[in-house]
Amino acid sequence: MASVLPYRPKQGEIPTSPGVYRFRDAEGRILYVGKAKNLRARLSNYFAPLHTLHERTRRMVTTASSVEWTVVGSDVEALQLEYMWIQEFTPPFNVRYKDDKSYPYMAITLADEAPRVIVTRNRRIKGAKYFGPYPKIWAVHDVIDLMIKVFPIRTCSDSSYKKAMATGRPCFPGQIGRCGGPCSMKVTVQEHRAVVDDFIAFMSGSDQRFTRTLTARMKEAAAAMDYESAAGYRDKLQAIEAVLGKSALVLPDDTDADLFGIAEDELAAAVQHFIVRGGRVRGVRATTIEKEIDITGAELVDQVIQRTYGDAAPADIPKQVLVPSLPDDADELEQWLRTKRGRNVSIQVAQRGGKADLMRTATMNAQQALILHKTRRTSDYVARTQALTDLQEALGLAEAPLRIECYDVSHLSGTNVVASMVVFEDGLPRKDQYRTFGIAETTDDTDSIHQVLVRRLAYLDRPEEQPEAVPVATASDPSAALEDGDVVTTRRRPRFAYPPQLLVVDGGQPQVAAAARALEDAGHTEIALCGIAKRLEEVWLPGEDYPVILPRTSEALYLLQRLRDEAHRFAITHQRKRRKRDITSVLSEVPGLGEARIKALLRHFGSVTALRQATPEEIEELPGIGPKLATSVHEHLASR
Repeated sequence: MASVLPYRPKQGEIPTSPGVYRFRDAEGRILYVGKAKNLRARLSNYFAPLHTLHERTRRMVTTASSVEWTVVGSDVEALQLEYMWIQEFTPPFNVRYKDDKSYPYMAITLADEAPRVIVTRNRRIKGAKYFGPYPKIWAVHDVIDLMIKVFPIRTCSDSSYKKAMATGRPCFPGQIGRCGGPCSMKVTVQEHRAVVDDFIAFMSGSDQRFTRTLTARMKEAAAAMDYESAAGYRDKLQAIEAVLGKSALVLPDDTDADLFGIAEDELAAAVQHFIVRGGRVRGVRATTIEKEIDITGAELVDQVIQRTYGDAAPADIPKQVLVPSLPDDADELEQWLRTKRGRNVSIQVAQRGGKADLMRTATMNAQQALILHKTRRTSDYVARTQALTDLQEALGLAEAPLRIECYDVSHLSGTNVVASMVVFEDGLPRKDQYRTFGIAETTDDTDSIHQVLVRRLAYLDRPEEQPEAVPVATASDPSAALEDGDVVTTRRRPRFAYPPQLLVVDGGQPQVAAAARALEDAGHTEIALCGIAKRLEEVWLPGEDYPVILPRTSEALYLLQRLRDEAHRFAITHQRKRRKRDITSVLSEVPGLGEARIKALLRHFGSVTALRQATPEEIEELPGIGPKLATSVHEHLASR
């Protein structure tokens, strides 16, 4: 048995967001569905050494041939989606993981005098109303804990209830406010059953109707000047919104729709197709599209709809198709779908409410899928080899560029200019050799590129460092001098004197010309140079009037694009850290303003600009900052 599973995702591919994951076998059958607050941390447990896994877990991961995941916006959405898919697909390993027991349910014992809510696996309780099943027993308890804050119904045992009713003393949950039944002596049996009916109506999916009813009761009570009852209804409405909120994965029960989230760049697009039936997400389909030509987002939507429904059966076409942008021929597409389905079909853009929330979730998943696709493509050995070979041929190089350095300049409205250098060796990033450069004075981006490359290329002409002898210290005396028998190792301090075979700059002709001047000034014209312009993904060479146009499916273009995007990301990250550090340093100069108050100020105002524009009175509103300190902060920022 192999110690490493062949389908194990590469390091960094799995997002750290909350979501739901699915293991599939070679035939595509879903074997296991699970949820996680942090997908990367949770899935890493499954790919631990096989001998350390539980027997059932080991059998599941070795039976599976792939793993996939869907990112959601919150832990609650992950719980709901996990529950829906377990019901939909009944994965075999989910059942066995429960030790062959049935799933837990939430039950309301309607046959009792005062019905109570319980967690049970018994589906034969006479007169009980069931909700579930739920994938995990703690999930049922969490739901009950939330719901009884809004609908205070009985949770105590039958024996506790009978004892409380006989003695007139509330049960223990009633004493601490966690049981709202008649045993709490706060409501009658009839009033309690009315609350139970509301609980059941809400859990049955009538949340919108229930909210409307509560709103109407509140208005009626206010009109009758029964303000105490009106306030009670108002508090219930606010509690529902605060405790349960709105879920992007749950829509009205009559919603049958297909929703398409799309993420794209110049070369490829990822599509997440969410299939919504009866207001619930019943399935997710992911597709990656290679762009042969440059097309707009609306044109891409057109192609996605045609490909999705071209061979679809009438039953697979919903009454509503939700897309990020309407194609130009939306009316024709609607007519085409209407003819295939035999009933009305509409194509719409989700703009607000639950559908817009679900669209954002689908788009987030599409973005993750696109990143994963690009990462896997550029890290695949065959693809990397092909990319370097294609790049060698396209740029006319004598050999494949095994070490490539890419440079990008970032600034904030012409100020706080920084530059980044990222390094790829054999087509893979070498993050330990990334560098950033601060640029004190510059006229424009071309001048910045020239300055940075002059500084970087100067390292190539420095004499080689001699290896530094490092003794291995003994445990008894780490500072002792070397003696016979002591071990001596050598190390070379990291530096970037190793010359690249290719320099890449983010930009077109002007940026490439500036970089070429830097190479000439440094006397290193043997290093190849090119630039990649973002608008049309053109590759520019020094001294050329026309760009090199690589095929849009070229592995070489994917590699250059990844280099450019990584350099841009690294520059932006460094600039943000620097801006935050700069304002923190400025504020630390104010007497009496410590680290905690600096963080509180930036958190309260949200941005440095807002803090600079704030008046002393507004600064003084922050707890812990008096008039004198607020004036000092305002004057200090105004003088900088």
